[in-house]
Amino acid sequence: MSEYSKIDQPIDLKEIAHGQPLPADSRELVPVRGDAALPVPISAPKGISSRRWWFRIALALALLGGAAGGAYYWWRHLQGQLPPGIAFGNGRLEADEIDIDTKYAGRIAQLLADEGDLVTAGQVVARMDTQDLAASLKKSQAQVAQARRAVDEANANVIQQNTQVLLAQQEYDRAVYLVQKNFQTKEVLDQRQQQLDGAKAALDAAKARVTESEHALEAATHDVELYNVEIADNTLVAPRDGRIQYRIANIGEVLPAGGKVFAMLDTSYVYMDIYLPTEAAGRVKFGADARIVLDAYPNVAIAAKVSFIASQAQFTPKIVETQSERDKLMFRIRVRIDPERLRGRADAVRSGLPGVAYVLTQNGAVWPARLQGTTGQ
Repeated sequence: MSEYSKIDQPIDLKEIAHGQPLPADSRELVPVRGDAALPVPISAPKGISSRRWWFRIALALALLGGAAGGAYYWWRHLQGQLPPGIAFGNGRLEADEIDIDTKYAGRIAQLLADEGDLVTAGQVVARMDTQDLAASLKKSQAQVAQARRAVDEANANVIQQNTQVLLAQQEYDRAVYLVQKNFQTKEVLDQRQQQLDGAKAALDAAKARVTESEHALEAATHDVELYNVEIADNTLVAPRDGRIQYRIANIGEVLPAGGKVFAMLDTSYVYMDIYLPTEAAGRVKFGADARIVLDAYPNVAIAAKVSFIASQAQFTPKIVETQSERDKLMFRIRVRIDPERLRGRADAVRSGLPGVAYVLTQNGAVWPARLQGTTGQ
């Protein structure tokens, strides 16, 4: 019997004892019923699953790109509804930053404000160590008292010399009378004349010492004033109303002259810089009416005025969105909010908020309803 005939013969499972191995020529064979319908797996090509994954990613990106394009088209369509005579540009709301620095080198003794605090003009925010200045001030005050006593002494000396001059004048007049009557010699008259001249010279010297003492008193007084000014300058105050943005130094640190302690925002000087192409910037006038709409408050139009127009064009900053790719050179326009409108609203000022500023470029242009209905807020 050949190998192929052996393989074709069925194997009787009953003849195989439990635990006995199959014959060598039939170990690889498994009996299958002829009428059994078993599923046969079909191996898919390896590249199909990866293609589906990339297709899903591409579809998601396409949907996101379509949504962004639709939003940009809606934004451009909304801006395109502006009437003629109004130009616009995007920017960020900014407030003027002021550094609170030390005038003299010294050590920080007290910090009376911190980041985020609202401060008013003249409010004390920090004090420097002024013990050495206080000691110098006391010394100058003592010198002032001494100079005052010197002035009093000089004035008393003037009074004394006045009496000496008066006495010498009387003796001289008496000697002149006696000489005329031949009761006194001319030698005595000459002596009386010399005494009178000496008394007058002493009086002039006493008056000069009074002037000198008064000048010394004035100098000592100026020293006192100088030390008072230095002590006052070592008391750091807020120059304007605003909010403390950064605390740069801490208590106990020794700073040089001009060392920064705080950085604050002047909430009365709030503006937005926008960039307009040549065609629009050429029609903008200084003081023109403007509106600012922030992304955080899209329904609020803040009234403003054009406070600055650049005299030279510059390349378009990367953060600026332009209506045309041809707008390579732009003019910087500053739109500032009226300080009176900001009075009492310092807590609402947020530097860095993005938004759009609209500027009138024609005198007869009229603001649309969405840019004039909420300007009073």
